[in-house]
Amino acid sequence: MGDKKTFYITTPIYYPSNKLHVGNSYTTVAADAIARFKRLTGCDVWFLTGTDEHGQKIQRQAEAAGKKPLEFVDEIVAWIKELWEELDIDYDDFIRTTEERHKEKVAKIFTHFHEQGDIYKDKYEGWYCTPCEAYWTERQLNDGNCPDCNRVVELIAEEAYFFKMSKYAKQLEEHIESNPDFIQPVSRKNEMINNFIKPGLEDLCVSRTSFDWGIPVPFDPDHVIYVWLDALSNYITALGFGEEDSIYETYWPADVQLIGKDILRFHTIYWPIFLMALGQPLPKTVFGHGWLMLQEGKMSKSKGNAIDPRVLANRYSSDALRYFLLREIPFGQDGIFSLENFINRINTDLANDLGNLVSRTLTMAERYFDGVLPRPSSGEQASDTDLRELALATPVAVELYVNELKLSDALAELWKLVRRSNKYIDENMPWELAKDPAKQIRLGTVIYNLVESIRFISVLLQPFVPRTPGKIWEQLGVSNNQALQEWESLQEWGKMQPGHAVARGEDLFPRLNLQAEIREMQGDQPAAKEGISETAEMEGLITLDQFQQVDLRVAEIVSAERIPKADKLLKVEVDIGEGENRQVVAGIAEHYKPEELVGKKVIFVCNLKPVKLRGVLSQGMLLAATQEDGPLALTTVDRNVPPGSRVS
Repeated sequence: MGDKKTFYITTPIYYPSNKLHVGNSYTTVAADAIARFKRLTGCDVWFLTGTDEHGQKIQRQAEAAGKKPLEFVDEIVAWIKELWEELDIDYDDFIRTTEERHKEKVAKIFTHFHEQGDIYKDKYEGWYCTPCEAYWTERQLNDGNCPDCNRVVELIAEEAYFFKMSKYAKQLEEHIESNPDFIQPVSRKNEMINNFIKPGLEDLCVSRTSFDWGIPVPFDPDHVIYVWLDALSNYITALGFGEEDSIYETYWPADVQLIGKDILRFHTIYWPIFLMALGQPLPKTVFGHGWLMLQEGKMSKSKGNAIDPRVLANRYSSDALRYFLLREIPFGQDGIFSLENFINRINTDLANDLGNLVSRTLTMAERYFDGVLPRPSSGEQASDTDLRELALATPVAVELYVNELKLSDALAELWKLVRRSNKYIDENMPWELAKDPAKQIRLGTVIYNLVESIRFISVLLQPFVPRTPGKIWEQLGVSNNQALQEWESLQEWGKMQPGHAVARGEDLFPRLNLQAEIREMQGDQPAAKEGISETAEMEGLITLDQFQQVDLRVAEIVSAERIPKADKLLKVEVDIGEGENRQVVAGIAEHYKPEELVGKKVIFVCNLKPVKLRGVLSQGMLLAATQEDGPLALTTVDRNVPPGSRVS
């Protein structure tokens, strides 16, 4: 462990009543990416996940399946561990609440609470939701149903032990107010204070007698410890809380506890109060992220609309699934999963941007330099400086966003470098340089800079898509050079050694045919069911997939000027988002004055092959409507949307 800074991150422990869906995977993939990034940047990381295996719901489902509870959960836990292996989840510990190391400590915690007067016995009568393992008062019900899952609740009456939550309510409220990072995103903080703490915390039922699948209360074995006191304790029992020479003192308090927003109340009210009663520090941040939903609503195992993440990972690769989950959804907000969005993200970001950059660069290295990395010249042109400075700034920007738990933004920053590298190719046009022997040194500089930029990208990709960097390193010829794969190597530009062999390999992410994938994945089900219209096979019509190959975005015109000796042409610079500007030659000089264009937001074709018109580079196309014998009109947007917004 040494002098490294420690970092402890946890996921919720999953309830193994059924196999997990892709929404459950979202939390664990995010936690894994954060843990990997912290390891990459030199932290001593401990990453915990696991399963919450006790409770009435498990007992009932096991009975229905004709199995004992442990036998029932063993099979599902094995499946979950296989899923995490397939998604490259590199956890340090997997805690099961049925393990002795956990049960012994929970029993001691319960006894400690009882001895210090925090727990008392009484009779409970109220509403209980078995699927959520939650008690509710009459006023909290939603038309008589559970306010979390909207299922039917049961009126139960039984003897139980209760925890005095109100005893710690003021202390908790003060902690939340004085520690703004404790509940994230910040909008969740107000929800907890206003909806639960200020109205008054009711004492919490912490034992049950109506079933026996749980940890027995040590001094009253007719009772089993209720699931939330049992389950929440896992974050410290896994570290060896209460044991001598354990890792508890090293890693607690947790730096980040990632959870879904549906269990925020338990983790930001019950859990910190239990810790206060134990005299232990509270976690630094509890982050309640949004849900990954389907277009028709929340994904749920019990609803039968869950998407199996193993099917997606096996067909499209674990890296593709991880990238989609981390990039598509601003962390903390709800997101929508659809096969269409998933395939489009693979095609646009992974195949077109990243894959194409690697394949183009190494193809040119082989074609122009026989696969030997050339030596760059000492002179630097403006495009070289731009690329180098962005590469050196990207690790700082990515780290800042990861530290803020903004994983989608972190990947967006990394993709600025990917797209700037592709733009660098278009600016320098190596195929044109190769035609002139006098420009051989310049050509070598361009190829070298591209290879070095790809190396920067590969190092930063490791936490997010852990399999892809190795494939890139093999093509760059640095598979065995650990020094070029580490975070420290990003502090300096130009570490790739000229003279060693590079070779293009297989495409990192082959482009997919959207309609074919939909048919394959959904069988004979009508594509319209997922909001994707069938394409009529009629002459003159294009498919949806063909249309989506055109990358249309909102662009803001930054500047415009006339091109000498070209009456119809203007040279226009547009902002296409994510810090990238493009230059385009547009035949609109007869219809617009240059000064009229600045500030307009127009529709722009981003992936048009660059050409030179009148000696001026054009890197896209402005869309416009034309009419016979009338003025041309640029296609604009009727709302103030940011540059880079995709048009679909």
